[in-house]
Amino acid sequence: MATRELKIFCGNSNPDLAQEISDYIGITIGEANVKTFQDGEISIGIEESVRGSDVFVVQPTCAPTNDNIMELLILMDALRRASAYRITAVVPYYGYARQERKARAREPITAKLLANIITTSGANRLVAMDLHAPAIQGFFDIPVDHLPGVPILAQYFIEKKLKDICVVSPDIGGVSRARNFAERIGASLAIVDKRRPEPNVSEIMHVIGELEGKTAILIDDIIDTAGTMTHAASALIERGANEVYACCIHPVLSGPAIERLESSVIKEVIVTNTIPLSKEKQIKKIKVLSVAPLLGEAIVRIHEDLSVSKLFS
Repeated sequence: MATRELKIFCGNSNPDLAQEISDYIGITIGEANVKTFQDGEISIGIEESVRGSDVFVVQPTCAPTNDNIMELLILMDALRRASAYRITAVVPYYGYARQERKARAREPITAKLLANIITTSGANRLVAMDLHAPAIQGFFDIPVDHLPGVPILAQYFIEKKLKDICVVSPDIGGVSRARNFAERIGASLAIVDKRRPEPNVSEIMHVIGELEGKTAILIDDIIDTAGTMTHAASALIERGANEVYACCIHPVLSGPAIERLESSVIKEVIVTNTIPLSKEKQIKKIKVLSVAPLLGEAIVRIHEDLSVSKLFS
């Protein structure tokens, strides 16, 4: 495979991340004309030969989710019809991942539907980061490389050299992620017990763990409307934490998220660039870490048929 030419293409979802990845690898982004007609239809033209090439399409499916998904699908279809040897969809943020099961009768499993469509459009492999539900890997009948973002966040806090740290999971479902993070930075662990009376609404019930005099770090895979994070941060301060940091892999930051974070007790919010932040979301309290070196190294290893898991051993 390494004898075949490696090419990277991208849509309009996160071109800055695609450029960082290309710079890390030392190649230029492939020429593709991606535009939208007046009626909303997407037009894509591949402006260079990809025959026999090992092609990677960098396109997180963040907001506008449906437009970015269609760009990804049409790009891969164009590359398949242009005789690319292998097409790998690099989707750092996988949209619809929170619709991965039937919570009520007559609900769709949209994460599975999207997996089917990605495969049908021409993907031979998928690279993703911190899927909201790891079981989504099983929705695909093609190889999936699932990359963790926790080591990137952990390295940032190791370099900050904070004292008396307690890592806090904002819900029961994120305990394994929080435990992994806590072990990497040598911290204790606490858990917030919450309930969701409805989507994007959370209520803090209990905090399990010792917070008195601690520096608390909340960690989650996604910050969406920031209700959970800001409510949990206030609860931690009430239970004796000296200060609270928050971090996540995917900064969705929809609706009132920015306003909530700015007015919260959270000292700093650390996120990655799996999702690009618009100017109005680039506030002083938010620190962005790049996942480009991780994705770039994974792409090189896939291209050279080397182990990707050894990146984390």
